[in-house]
Amino acid sequence: MMVSDIPICHTCGEQVGVDTNGEVFIACHECQFPICKVCVQYDIKEGRNVCLRCGSPFDKNLLMDDTKTSGNQHTMASHLSHSQDVGVHARHVSSVSTVDSELNDESGKPIWKNRVESWKDKKNKKKRSTVKTEQEAQVPPQQQMEEKQISEEAVVTHSFSSVYPIPSSRLTPYRIVIIMRLIILGLFFQYRITNPVDSAFGLWLTSIICEIWFAFSWVLDQFPKWFPVCRDTFIDRLSARFEREGEPSQLAAVDFFVSTVDPLKEPPLITANTVLSILAVDYPVDKVSCYVSDDGAAMLTFESLVETADFARKWVPFCKKFSIEPRAPEFYFSQKIDYLKDKVQPSFVKERRAMKRAYEEFKVRVNALVAKAQKTPDEGWSMQDGTAWPGNNPRDHPGMIQVFLGNTGAHDVEGNELPRLVYVSREKRPGYQHHKKAGAENALVRVSAVLTNAPFILNLDCDHYVNNSQAIREAMCFLMDPQVGRDVCYVQFPQRFDGIDRSDRYANRNTVFFDVNMKGLDGIQGPVYVGTGCVFNRQALYGYGPPSMPSLSKTSSSSCSWCGCCSCCCPSKKISKDPTEIQRDAKREELDAAIFNLREIDNYDEYERSMLISQLSFEKTFGLSSVFIESTLMENGGVAESANPSTLIKEAIHVISCGYEEKSAWGKEIGWIYGSVTEDILTGFKMHCRGWRSIYCMPFRPAFKGSAPINLSDRLHQVLRWALGSVEIFLSRHCPLWYGFAGGRLKWLQRMAYINTIVYPFTSLPLVAYCSLPAICLLTGKFIIPTLSNLASTLFLGLFLSIILTSVLELRWSGVSIEDIWRNEQFWVIGGVSAHLFAVFQGFLKMLAGVDTNFTVTTKAAEDTEFGELYMVKWTTLLIPPTTLIVVNLVGVVAGFSDALNGGYEAWGPLFGKVFFAFWVIFHLYPFLKGLMGRQNRTPTIVVLWSVLLASVFSLVWVKINPFVNQVDSTTVAQSCIAIDC
Repeated sequence: MMVSDIPICHTCGEQVGVDTNGEVFIACHECQFPICKVCVQYDIKEGRNVCLRCGSPFDKNLLMDDTKTSGNQHTMASHLSHSQDVGVHARHVSSVSTVDSELNDESGKPIWKNRVESWKDKKNKKKRSTVKTEQEAQVPPQQQMEEKQISEEAVVTHSFSSVYPIPSSRLTPYRIVIIMRLIILGLFFQYRITNPVDSAFGLWLTSIICEIWFAFSWVLDQFPKWFPVCRDTFIDRLSARFEREGEPSQLAAVDFFVSTVDPLKEPPLITANTVLSILAVDYPVDKVSCYVSDDGAAMLTFESLVETADFARKWVPFCKKFSIEPRAPEFYFSQKIDYLKDKVQPSFVKERRAMKRAYEEFKVRVNALVAKAQKTPDEGWSMQDGTAWPGNNPRDHPGMIQVFLGNTGAHDVEGNELPRLVYVSREKRPGYQHHKKAGAENALVRVSAVLTNAPFILNLDCDHYVNNSQAIREAMCFLMDPQVGRDVCYVQFPQRFDGIDRSDRYANRNTVFFDVNMKGLDGIQGPVYVGTGCVFNRQALYGYGPPSMPSLSKTSSSSCSWCGCCSCCCPSKKISKDPTEIQRDAKREELDAAIFNLREIDNYDEYERSMLISQLSFEKTFGLSSVFIESTLMENGGVAESANPSTLIKEAIHVISCGYEEKSAWGKEIGWIYGSVTEDILTGFKMHCRGWRSIYCMPFRPAFKGSAPINLSDRLHQVLRWALGSVEIFLSRHCPLWYGFAGGRLKWLQRMAYINTIVYPFTSLPLVAYCSLPAICLLTGKFIIPTLSNLASTLFLGLFLSIILTSVLELRWSGVSIEDIWRNEQFWVIGGVSAHLFAVFQGFLKMLAGVDTNFTVTTKAAEDTEFGELYMVKWTTLLIPPTTLIVVNLVGVVAGFSDALNGGYEAWGPLFGKVFFAFWVIFHLYPFLKGLMGRQNRTPTIVVLWSVLLASVFSLVWVKINPFVNQVDSTTVAQSCIAIDC
């Protein structure tokens, strides 16, 4: 092999060298991580006996005897010669950056700056290793072997996290009941189909269709929970590895994204608390940057952020000095606990009082800004210098960026550096599609890449504050773990909420989803992305695949495509590609080749580098910005120290221009994916299709907390938005029913879970029909089930018992309460017959007629009284279907009892099944009825009008039926009239 083909050592920056046979030296045969022999020997003597990339242990015998490398002499050569066959979604080329001048090593320093020092350090390493060898010679060989073995085991086995499955004593009965329920369902449908009700064939057929769909939905929901797991993290090990005393912190940097649109519906005080909790996280300040996206270009948001930055100078040092939790001042000061507990500092009480007084003053200033913004001046808003606010027209304004804090900004009151805080409002012009929240998030991705370029990104809604100051460290236990983090695209935290009534009337907490379903998905390929509280690997957002994933042109992955757990249960098979997939792979190989060739351009000047990037077609993928494109090639993140801040700001303004994404892959293959109002599902789905896996992290103290719309109307509108997004995905090219089969990277159970997320709104159609059947049966005197035999009664009883047992066993392994499951079941019916039904019709209208639906942001603030918003009723058309179903079933129950009273003793038997069916509907809709009535004696007028109207209609039907009068045959009447002797 030619000397020019020898890769560069990642540690010292020199060539890795050759062994005694003249072949390239290979330290790790698992991933071919480029590192020279001297650096490997030094790492081993320092107790670091594992590969920095993949975590595989080095072979010490291999290092002592280079002749043993001949068996693998073609490994590195094959890796280099065939690296172009990998494709853009599998960048496992050399970890040396394609722009070496801007690559950061573990400590965050550029390698090009350390080249000269590393060259001098090589001799020092040899001297230190010689001295250490002499010292070790004085220790008995047996003790040396034991100490080395313990050190190696500690490095290899002490991972930053652990996975422990659910105990088999709880999981095995759960799985057995699921299988039994499947068998009972089969026998149940065999009986139902073979025993039609001829007297009510239409009702019977409708019920059969509905029940089959319900069973199908249950299968989609149940089986992705087949492999639930739980995880533990070890933050102390993470700190011991990356935060050594006397050395700079080697923890990875994190960019926080906070999104807001309308400051009148998303109050600035709530956004300010979120930002303050981010700035005060327990993480190195130079590793934290907070980007606030103001997609409404509101001067109120900008001014409130100015006040927030000023208050942060006092708040952040207070939080870190006394280690308080949570670090959002509004929620910290509102805690009803003894704040003196475990606080031994004598100055704490005094400083806490002063801080509370300062926060109250801060609230007064922010609320004054809000009151001022209620009425917009005719000439528009003006800034302090008298110039017009650029965002006076929120649909036509330039891009705006303002850096408030950071290494070049203000320090805190103690003189310490604060995390960077950046205000961003992307450019908007008429005639351009801005893609709402997904477009705003993609703009933040580009801005952050130009200004800070942290390797990880955490996005939060403006109303979700950091409740656990060590949440970032929890995520880093997975993302920075050399054995776990290589293939992790994101770490998802569960959503927790404040301000919800104790009974959780409308299932706002979504406990069943976050504590049951997401644990099940974590055992397959990972939880779905839920839109907030998620830490991303930036490289995954750029459309790349995991380093360990083979090319799509090869056979499918060795892991099982069903569960992802083994390679023996499903045989591998070749994947047949269509022409579009072949063309897509060709483009990926072209881009990957460009990335590989860019390793040699570190000696080029800026103009030559930008020309080469343009020629290599990166602009077709990432857009027309050479600075941003270079940032995408830095797998470890970072910005060149030689970069001019003013130049970077100009480039940041450029990448948020409204036309930047045109003719690029933004929203199609990279970043947040467009095409649905629920961009979170699409984004996570695309990553899983590329072969990434995700992690579900549930720390004991909730990582983030938010506020939820707790009144009935806002809750239904929120559910409507989610359901409409699922319908849009179902009608798009990204539908999990047919997208992403090439390569077999998406596990079957994971695909089943995604199918469930996009078809659940369609359950509303059979659900509305099924909830109408009890009233129809009671009013007509017919029923959907024939007279039950002993076998049929046993099947019905077994079905009900299996349903109950499934829920009980889920309670055992998940830890949720029976009340949570019942509330979830109730709102499944309430949302199904209202919001989901409207979402289906609106989705088809949007596809067929192009009728788009504009959503308003739900209000985040509540009334002054506790749970005051719970009793507010805002009239909306979503309330019509469930109101109608309640009234119809109540009238049906009255009609049924009337018929039974009129029909005698024999009529009470058939009445039992019908009334039970009707009460099933009424009990499930009871929270809706309670919410519809509002406070006592405050029933909305529209509800009264609806009730009177529906009661009048059914009264007329009731008179027509006339159940209390015996039906007399007309022929009998005629004969009796003839017999009368007049």
